[in-house]
Amino acid sequence: MALTMLAALLAVMISASLPMLVALLAVGLITRSRRRRRTALRRGGSAGTTPAAYLPSVPPRPAAPPWPQARARFDTLRQEYAAYECDPMQVLRLPALSDVTVPSTGRFVEAFAEAQALETDAPPAHAHATAFVAAVDRAERAWRAARDAAERIRLSGLSPAERGTVERVIKLLTTARDSDSDAERMTAYTMARSELAKLERAGVIHLPRTAQAALDAAARGQLPA
Repeated sequence: MALTMLAALLAVMISASLPMLVALLAVGLITRSRRRRRTALRRGGSAGTTPAAYLPSVPPRPAAPPWPQARARFDTLRQEYAAYECDPMQVLRLPALSDVTVPSTGRFVEAFAEAQALETDAPPAHAHATAFVAAVDRAERAWRAARDAAERIRLSGLSPAERGTVERVIKLLTTARDSDSDAERMTAYTMARSELAKLERAGVIHLPRTAQAALDAAARGQLPA
């Protein structure tokens, strides 16, 4: 009987104190949450802002390609190529560089044409500029490779007779350029143009039109008025 009354008394006491225990637990959780928030704010900045460590990372914008530099490099390449094609002496010394059947020369001509097709006067859109820069890089590499190959080949692909004719034309053009005698210069240019025409007809030398035009202009300049 006494045990029954004690158990009943304990049940009444626990039921009376349970709401208070729940309330105390809730207050403790709220206090701990506020404390954590204050700590996070102190580490990350003022109230209302997200700590820097929790901000989502923004990918950087892609850098604009160096279009002006690429255009300047392509201008330099164009000038070097034009200087070769306008100089009959260079064409005769490095004939492989004007022969597109030579693989390295063919690759350069294709790369040069690609870069030229992508060239613009004003800065283009990002994708176009990127393609142009890459094309200029390829054209420069192809030009160096083509020149190196032409330097190695020189006149080695010609027969002894053809090589002798080319060397004779080079001497004639040197004479026409350096002689103080008008008559000697005129004779040298006439003979050089005749020999070059034979080489071109035989397919030995591929003289660019610009080189032929430069040679014709030089020959006319040596004729008496």
